[in-house]
Amino acid sequence: MAAEPTQALAVVPEPGRATPPNTVRPLADRLEGGVAPVPRRIVARHSRQDRVFLEGVRAVGLLVLVIVGSIGLFLGLQAKPTLSHYGWRFFTESRWLPSQDIIGIRAVLVGTVEVAACALVIAFPLAFFTALFITDWAPARLRAALIRAVDLMAAVPSIVFGLWVLFYIQPHAAEIAHWLSKYFGWIPIFKVHTDVDYPIWNQSPGYAAYAGSAFIASIAVAAMVFPMATSVMREVFGEAPAGEKEAALALGATRWAMVRTVVIPFGRSGVIGGTMLALGRALGETISVLLIINQAFQVKVNVLESGTSTISALIATNYAEATPAQLSALLTCGFVLFCMTLLVNTVAAQVVKRSRSGQGTEL
Repeated sequence: MAAEPTQALAVVPEPGRATPPNTVRPLADRLEGGVAPVPRRIVARHSRQDRVFLEGVRAVGLLVLVIVGSIGLFLGLQAKPTLSHYGWRFFTESRWLPSQDIIGIRAVLVGTVEVAACALVIAFPLAFFTALFITDWAPARLRAALIRAVDLMAAVPSIVFGLWVLFYIQPHAAEIAHWLSKYFGWIPIFKVHTDVDYPIWNQSPGYAAYAGSAFIASIAVAAMVFPMATSVMREVFGEAPAGEKEAALALGATRWAMVRTVVIPFGRSGVIGGTMLALGRALGETISVLLIINQAFQVKVNVLESGTSTISALIATNYAEATPAQLSALLTCGFVLFCMTLLVNTVAAQVVKRSRSGQGTEL
């Protein structure tokens, strides 16, 4: 025999007593007219101002996407003749001799990566600890002034940083480069091939030259990417939950322990995002690098030795007098730099997306 369907049994209260709040009533008593209620459909109705704002933001986003895609498409089409003619030799050849039909960007690729990497090594700790100091150590009356100073640094033109490093920092940086080469020359990146142990920064004949190197150029680039990275990290560190910070201090943690266990794990995505954003800026820097470096199409592992080149400096130097064939090669260099920057930003976006802020706190 088939089992009869069970029905909810009503609990009939005694006369004069109210129905308990958790009493199960028959389904027919809970329906109006024996028909089940239909869920109400919630529709978001935006005001006219909200619709204008949403459509405007969507249009701006699409415009940015179209502009970036158009730039990539244009550079890709312009690079096709050069890549068809030279093939992989364009990436493996170090010399740039258009008159002899010898063109390659291996040397400038290495120089671009060296300058950007050295700039990050210098700028990252400065930006990281500056952001922490502003958010957790600086007095309230000093914090606003520090924030304005860092933001104003981001508005300084790159040529100003280039001239500052060229005339004021380079002589002292050459002394530091000489010291690193003398005492840490056993490390390949610090070894300068020279027979004279004397730090002449102006490249006098017969003396070791430390000017115009990737190391000195990276100082100018680090000064430019520092405010950008600091602002991103500061914004994220400032959003750390105040309750967890106060709880850590209440449990007896020092201020540094509170920062290490709460603020830094919460702002991990901001640290990664700010660093990658700074790296994208460092890869494409042109004017300051062009003012400082001595153009040399050689693959140099040692970053202290004079002579290097970057993709952006190569384009800026040869663009004015380029023939149509050379212009295509220069635009190919721009396409390679565009792809490098796009790859860095894409990887950064994925890392930030997977690194959820606040999930790594130790409290």
